Amino acid sequence: MMYWLYELREWLTAHHWISDDAVLYKLLNLFKYHTFRAGGAAITAFVLSLMYGGRLIRKLISLKIGQPIRTAEEIHKLHELHGKKAGTPTMGGILILGAIVISTLLWAKWDNVMVWIVLFTTIGLGALGFRDDYLKISKKNSKGVSARTKLVWQTSVAVLAGLMFAYAVPADNGVTLRALYLPFVKDAVISDMHLFAVALFALIIVGASNAVNLTDGLDGLATGCSVTTALAYAAFGYICGNARYSDYLGVAHHSLANELPIVAMAMAGACLGFLWFNAHPAKMFMGDTGSLALGGCIAALAIGCKQEIVLALVGGVFVMEAMSVIIQVWSFKTRGKRVFRMAPIHHHFELEDSKGQKWHENQVIVRFWIMSLLFAILGLATLKLR
Repeated sequence: MMYWLYELREWLTAHHWISDDAVLYKLLNLFKYHTFRAGGAAITAFVLSLMYGGRLIRKLISLKIGQPIRTAEEIHKLHELHGKKAGTPTMGGILILGAIVISTLLWAKWDNVMVWIVLFTTIGLGALGFRDDYLKISKKNSKGVSARTKLVWQTSVAVLAGLMFAYAVPADNGVTLRALYLPFVKDAVISDMHLFAVALFALIIVGASNAVNLTDGLDGLATGCSVTTALAYAAFGYICGNARYSDYLGVAHHSLANELPIVAMAMAGACLGFLWFNAHPAKMFMGDTGSLALGGCIAALAIGCKQEIVLALVGGVFVMEAMSVIIQVWSFKTRGKRVFRMAPIHHHFELEDSKGQKWHENQVIVRFWIMSLLFAILGLATLKLR
C-alpha cells in the first residue's frame, strides 16, 4: 500500500504539481525502495506488537484463556520446572499473525503473487493453530486437534501453497520455482521438477511448521530463533530479487522475490515485539496459533527465494528439535531405550544428567538463540561458496 505513495509522486510530477527537486518529491521517492519498505514493515510490526500486546494479555486473562500444562504423571520431573506456568495466557500468536499481515499489506506491493502465497500459507497454518489452541483451552487439557486432522489440514495448505509456487509464479530470467538449487552449486541441479516440486514444497512447509511448533516449549525460545531465521531470509530475498547481487553471488534471480524481504522483516519485527511479553518469565505464550504460522511463513519465504534446501542449515535449531523427537521415538520403539532424557532436545538440557548437572531455562534459551544466530550466519555464508 505504501508503494502507492511512490506512484503518487509520479502522478504529481507528471501533472507538474511538484518539481524534481522538491522535498516532497524526495520523500515520496523513498517508498520505491525495498530496503526502506522492509525497514518500515519491521518497525510497524514491532510497534503494533507493543501497542496491543498488553491489551491482548488482559483480554486473554479476562476470558480465562490460559495454557494447560501436562500433569506430573505425563511429564514427571519436568512438571516441577514448568507446572507453575499453568494458566499463563496463550494464543498470543494472534498478535504475531496480525502484526505480520497488517505490516505486509501496508508496505508490500499488492501485485506480487509471492507475497500473497506467503500470507496464505501463514494464515492457513495459523488458523489450524488457533483451532488447536481453542480446543485445548475449552477442554482444559493439552490435547487439541487430533494428529490426523492436524496432518490433513497442514498437508492441504502446504499442497495448495506448493501448487501456487510451482505454477502461479511465472518464470523470470529463465528461473522457475520448480527448479532445484542446492547449496554450493551455482546452476540448477534439476531445471524443472514438475509435480515433484509441489511434493517437495509441501514437505518443507509441513516439516517447518511442525519443527517450529516443537521448538516452542520454553519462554521466548521459538520467538528468538524465528527472528534470526527471518533476518537471514530477508537477506536471501533481497539478493535473489536483485539482478546485480544475484549475478555476482551466483544465486538464482527472480524479480518477484524482491518483495519477500518486506514479509520477512515484518515477521522479524512482530517476533521482536512479541518477545517483549514472551521473554522469561513469559506473560503470554504464542501457542500453536503462532508457532505453526511462523513455521509456514519461514518455509514459504525459503521457497520463494529458492533457498529452501538451505533452510535445513539456517533453521538448524528447528531441525535439531524435530530430529531429537524423531530419534527419541524411533529409539524407544525399536530398542526400548531413550537417547535423550526428554525430547524435544531443549528439555533434555533442563533435566539433571548422571552428574547432577543441568541448564537453567534461561541458559537453554539464550544458548539456543546463539546457535540459531550462528546457523543463520553459516547459511548466509553459503552464498559465497558456489
